[in-house]
Amino acid sequence: MSAILLTLMMPVAGAVLLALLPSPRLGAWVNIGACAAGLAGSVWLAYTVMTKGAIHADHFYVDAFNVYLIAFTSLVGLTTAIFSRPYMAHELHIKRVTPRRMRLYHASFQGFLFSMLLALASNNLGVLWVALEGATLATVLLVSLYRTPESIEAAWKYFVLCGVGIALALFGTVLLYFAAARVVPDPEQALQWTVLYEHAAQLEPVVAGIAFIFLLVGYGTKIGLVPLHNWLPDAHSEGPTPMSAVLSGLLLNVALYAVVRVKMIIDGALAQGDPHDPHLAGYLMMAFGLLSFVVAGLFMHRQRDIKRLFSYSSIEHMGLMTFAFGLGGPLATFGALLHMTVHSLTKSAIFITVGHASQIAGTQRIEHIRGLIRTQPMVGWGLLIGSIAIAGFPPFGVFTSEFLLLTATMKSWPWLTMPLLAGLVIAFAGLFRHLHPMVFGQIPEGQRPIAVNPLPLLLHLGLVLWLGLSIPTFLARWFNEATLLISGKGLL
Repeated sequence: MSAILLTLMMPVAGAVLLALLPSPRLGAWVNIGACAAGLAGSVWLAYTVMTKGAIHADHFYVDAFNVYLIAFTSLVGLTTAIFSRPYMAHELHIKRVTPRRMRLYHASFQGFLFSMLLALASNNLGVLWVALEGATLATVLLVSLYRTPESIEAAWKYFVLCGVGIALALFGTVLLYFAAARVVPDPEQALQWTVLYEHAAQLEPVVAGIAFIFLLVGYGTKIGLVPLHNWLPDAHSEGPTPMSAVLSGLLLNVALYAVVRVKMIIDGALAQGDPHDPHLAGYLMMAFGLLSFVVAGLFMHRQRDIKRLFSYSSIEHMGLMTFAFGLGGPLATFGALLHMTVHSLTKSAIFITVGHASQIAGTQRIEHIRGLIRTQPMVGWGLLIGSIAIAGFPPFGVFTSEFLLLTATMKSWPWLTMPLLAGLVIAFAGLFRHLHPMVFGQIPEGQRPIAVNPLPLLLHLGLVLWLGLSIPTFLARWFNEATLLISGKGLL
């Protein structure tokens, strides 16, 4: 229990302290320190779960599935905080933000991490909903940080669209409670995930199926599934880049985690036999996922803003993960878990380079970002290697996870293999038509190097390369246990 409390309380303490600190420079270091302490707690928690089994304490439940995401969230939160220090110092230097807004930024960053960690660790679907709503509010503050008309508009769009989505998720949660309260001995526990999973076979299938539709649409808004994705490119393009790194690398995963947890319950409820299709939840996820995957790849060709370009790449990959979890089975589930990891590591690394590239060029417009590999080789090479990795080239981990997903698709739904391959080719073309001039083009006047901390970029890309060459034994075991929980059958 103490490991859970340390993991959750460090961002809370950090948010309170950072809201009071007057010095932006000191605040940046405290932000890093709070993230480091939270990572230590999550590693302790992960070690406890992997050696002693799942932890069920009061309103928290941590097993192999969510402890992996908790540890991963803490890791990316720390590396993003390290990247954030020089990035936001530059934004303060050019007066895009004031010291007062820097306090708001650091406090909101920690509040954002706390909301995601609470959503992952909670055993109560109602608390999970509240935590994701808290993440929405923290994101609104981060998106609107610059207080430009465009950032205010993007923040309002995010608030309205995700507010509607989270309201639909609330209605789905209420419907699930309605179905569970009739069969659970203690109705006060009818929203606990462990209790719902235990009594899944007794739930009314029709009500459970309708509840899942609302929950998928509601949380699918936060995942960025098409056609519920409109907020995501604007939020990425107008907010500070560290927010984009944690948004693509973490929040989308947490929302998908919520959908997968609910799917595990609904599958049990719908498995009672005819006339209820036991695969309804999976089919819906496959449909939304495949639509998002293809549409986002097409939209990448039309982008003129570098952050919007990679935000559509995030939608594409979240669609692929949603499709894989909907497909089910040990191979697809293992591949989806691996893809969650390598995509988040790669995309957060890309946004690190994108943020610095925008500062070097003084703009986010793709046509004005040129010759990065000569202006600042670390940024240019980072963007090139990150883009190669996210496009699915070997030997990076994205290639391995996509290969597993394609193999699982050919085994179960062979006729869907061609749409998946077509989507990969479309996304590849949309990405690399913009990449070459940004990296190798003629350097425009006024483009100058800036201060860069290469550690987060090198760490993320190094991990993605490592996972492509060989998955460590402890991590493979971790994924296998999570696969067993989700699909009912392990891969290894």
